[in-house]
Amino acid sequence: MLLEFSLAFIVTLLVSVGFAILMIPMLRRFKAEQSIRKDGPVWHNKKQGTPTMGGFIFIIAISLTCFTVGLPKIINGNLGHLFILSFALIFGAIGFYDDYIKVKNKRNLGLKTYHKFLLQTAVAVGYLILLYNTGNLTTSLYIPFVNDAIPIFKPLYFVFAAFVMVGTVNSVNITDGVDGLATGVTIPVAVCFSVLTWYWGFTTIGIFSFALTGALIGFLIFNFHPAKVIMGDTGSLFIGGAICAIAFAIDKPLILLLLGFVYFVVTLSVIIQISYFKYSGGKRVFKMAPLQHHFEMSGWSEIKIFTVFTSVSAVFAVIAYLGVYNRFFS
Repeated sequence: MLLEFSLAFIVTLLVSVGFAILMIPMLRRFKAEQSIRKDGPVWHNKKQGTPTMGGFIFIIAISLTCFTVGLPKIINGNLGHLFILSFALIFGAIGFYDDYIKVKNKRNLGLKTYHKFLLQTAVAVGYLILLYNTGNLTTSLYIPFVNDAIPIFKPLYFVFAAFVMVGTVNSVNITDGVDGLATGVTIPVAVCFSVLTWYWGFTTIGIFSFALTGALIGFLIFNFHPAKVIMGDTGSLFIGGAICAIAFAIDKPLILLLLGFVYFVVTLSVIIQISYFKYSGGKRVFKMAPLQHHFEMSGWSEIKIFTVFTSVSAVFAVIAYLGVYNRFFS
């Protein structure tokens, strides 16, 4: 099992780096370039023209690994990693369409919000039904640290689960926006899932988790400040879909409250800013939302933001691990 996990990590790391070297010039050639928000930080204007849709780099790397390193599992009918991959790919496809509209129209506005919400909710419900019908999901909520699960009325659980999925995916998307940030914050999340699946012996899910870790580390080489490529909604929605899919595949969705701490705080900053702006008649809590831009406006460099946010994510990944690792050994 450890050999498979090691291969999954190494293969995706190398393939991700290789595809980045090949794809970045291709993205430039096809003019798949980032459009900057007009209401964003003015110094982000220099990023105009940076290749976007870079999420394809790690999506391809992870997909190849799932079908090569994971081939023996597929032959034996163990398809857990393919369930996760399929769910993440559909979210990545939604993100790609969003990116395509932005690139085509040369503006930072893609799919309408309600279209995204409907699509994402439909995909989330479909995935939940698949997991439930294949015996990979219960309708009980495991409580971290308490080491116990609470049964939930099935329709209520599905509503809750779909809400968590859609919310988490879009929180990852909002966290993107500073060079390397969504990538860096997600690497500790992926590492936590990798260690847990190895510890628990969840081989197929582990293959995907280790592949996700390797692919993101490889991508970060090119996504770190100053970014040579941006993942776009293609990448951020895929990542959000992937971490949700893993959390529900191991039947521990509440772990996302800890693993996704940075995502949720960033999203909360947007909710607070908009709500207070409307309530106060135009006043703001933050200099700019999401939170990473507030710190930029306060004088933090992108590298400092990356370092602090990623470190916080790593701390909460350790807390999340300690909260659930004993689930199957008590």
